[in-house]
Order: sequence, then C-alpha cells, then structure tokens
Amino acid sequence: MTTAHTPATSTPTTDLMEIESQLSAEEVSGRDRVADFVDRRIRPHIARWYEDAVLPTELFSEMAQLGLFGMHLTGYGCGGRSATEYGLAMQELEAGDSGIRTVVSVQGSLAMSAIHKHGSEPQKQRWLPPMAAGEIIGCFGLTEPTAGSDPGGMATVAWREGDEWVLRGQKRWIGLASIADVAIIWAKVPFADSEAAVEGEHRARADSAGDVVRGFIVSTDTPGFGAAPIEGKLSMRASLQCDIDLDNVRVPADSILPQSPGLRGPFDCLSEARYGIAWGAMGAARDSIEAALAYATERRQFDRPLTGYQLTQKKLTDMTLELTKGQLLSLQMGRMKDAGTLQSHMISVGKLNNCRTAIDICREARTILGGNGITGQHAPLRHANNLESVRTYEGTDEVHTLIIGKRLTGESAFR
Repeated sequence: MTTAHTPATSTPTTDLMEIESQLSAEEVSGRDRVADFVDRRIRPHIARWYEDAVLPTELFSEMAQLGLFGMHLTGYGCGGRSATEYGLAMQELEAGDSGIRTVVSVQGSLAMSAIHKHGSEPQKQRWLPPMAAGEIIGCFGLTEPTAGSDPGGMATVAWREGDEWVLRGQKRWIGLASIADVAIIWAKVPFADSEAAVEGEHRARADSAGDVVRGFIVSTDTPGFGAAPIEGKLSMRASLQCDIDLDNVRVPADSILPQSPGLRGPFDCLSEARYGIAWGAMGAARDSIEAALAYATERRQFDRPLTGYQLTQKKLTDMTLELTKGQLLSLQMGRMKDAGTLQSHMISVGKLNNCRTAIDICREARTILGGNGITGQHAPLRHANNLESVRTYEGTDEVHTLIIGKRLTGESAFR
C-alpha cells in the first residue's frame, strides 16, 4: 500500500507481503489521488494546524472534488465507489492526520449515511447532492455528556406538537457541529408519536420506558440550536468537536428520518464509520514507521546510522509486521464488505485491533526519533495523540471487546 513518499510505480518499503499486488489498477489510482492530495495540501501545514488547533475548512471543497464526501454511497451525486476504495482513501487521509480523515467520516459515514440509509426519498434528494458537493456540511448528534458507550441512556427527547417536532437536550463530542449546516440528531420519542411517523413496514421498537430512539434532520440555524467547540484538547487538535444544546428546537413534521428502526439506526451509521477507522488507523501507523525509518537512515550515532543497530532494526521489524497484519485485516474487511458478507462483529475486530496496534506503533516509532520526536516537526507523537481519540470514539476498546466476546460465547456481558 503505497506511501505518499514513494513513487506509485515502486514497492513501498513497508509492504513486506506485496499487498500492492492485491489491488486493482482502479483501486491504486484512486488511492494515489488521495495520497497526492495529502502530500500537497496536508503534510506541509499539518504541524502548524495541529499546534494552533485549527481545522483547515478551506480543504473541504477540494475533498468534495476528490469525491470523498459520501464516497461509498450510491446515487444522489455520491461517488458510488467500492468499500475497498473508500478504505484505501481513509488510510491515505489519516497518514496525513486523523482529524482530516474524521471530516470525511462525519460528513459521509455518519451524517450522509444516516439520510441515505434511513431517510425518505425527498430527504435524500434535498440533502445528499449538496452534501456530496461539499456545499452543505453535516454533523451527527448521538453522544451525550452522560451517554457515551450506552446511547440507549440518552436524555435528549423529542415530542410531537401539531405539525412540528420539538427537541430538547444536549450532545457532546459532536464533530463539525459548530460549522455544520445540518445536524442529524438522535432523540427519544414517545412510542405513539414514533409509530405515527413510521413509513411502511419499518417499525421501531419501544424500550422499557415506552420511548424509542429516532433520528431528525435539523438545520443548525433553527432557533434554539446552539453548538460550541470543545477547547483545551490534547488530541485531534486539527479537528473540531463540539457541545450541542437543543433548547426546544422546533422542526417540521417531515424532519424525522422515517425509516430509522430504533437504536439500530445510529448503529448502522456507526458501523460505516468504524469500518473507515480500521483502515485509517493503519495510515497513521504506516506514516509513523516511514518517518522513523527516514530519520534513522539519516541520523548518526557513534559514527554509524541508527539503522545499522540491531535494536533499531528490531523496532522497525516489529512495527512493520504489526502494520502488515493490520493492513491485511483491513483488506479482508473491504473485500467482504464489497461482497456483502461483512458482519458487525468483524468490524469490531478491525476497529479494536487496528486502533490498538496503531497507537503502539506510533509510540514505538517516536522512540527511534529520540527527543526530537516530541516536536511537531515529526509526525509519530502527533499520530499517537490523535489515536487516543480514535481509539475511544465510535466504540471504546471495552465496547468492541464485549461485542467480540458475545460473538465467541453467545453471552452478552454489557450489563
């Protein structure tokens, strides 16, 4: 899987198993277009963006032109690319920075995916084309201050009043919310109100309290909607996560996603995001190895390059072995997703393994850089810091461990 530092016609240094040979010419071409974008537009500036805690929104139009928004969705101006092509693109973007890759995940895998999977035809026609073009930016409001890993415990509510829905509550850690034009907000709705809004056979299931989780399309300029960036982050600094406050926000009756089946609605979207994360984490890991290898080749100690020492070679070997396994896992996931055989527990395998592996690789790569590795001039520690967030969002290690544990044992250990 080529790196932005290596011509596409040659085998990259880290590709020990010739994974490159398993990719089609179309997959390679699409990946290399994204790698070129990262080389030109992200690498020269990312250290400054990260230090200044700036999300480079000026990149959004170019990302849309590359077809990255809704890349793996079909119709409505979306790219219609394969899951494998999408995964390769996420790997290249995260080789630049996790925060930049998150923009594509929030826009395409979460906000656009929610409308594409669960929206009505008029909703799809209204929102998806301008979102694919980058003319409208979306966000996805699920997580709350006291409901992270347990979204069923959300406190945000919505109820019907005449021809309107009224939403009240708070959301936290919502990507892009303060600059978004539209928000997908998940709220608990009285079962009777929910049933009246459901299309066809798409019936939502009530929880023990008699409420059901439903999704709403909310324009962010609606009175009562407020979003503020979370400050003081030590991770994902070239990104934007926000608090949302919903103070009796009134939206039209047709703002509800008519085909969202309870909690399965947001979970379907989370699966899309988790899949992209599994690929993306390998981009951060690969970039860290390549940075360490380049540094060790040039850096001399005791009259020889660092690459000439056994301990350095062991570190590089161990890291690249783990990278290779993670990339092969991602590729297998992509092929299965394209074939329609990928199951939800498999996505948990990829997300858990690759995030855990990537953060270990980035930390180890930093050690090869010595003290210089803690500066913004070098990528590995920035990647490691970002991965602290990536490892946590869209399901913590603990959540994915229990998903896999349930698959292995048949027993749910969440409660």
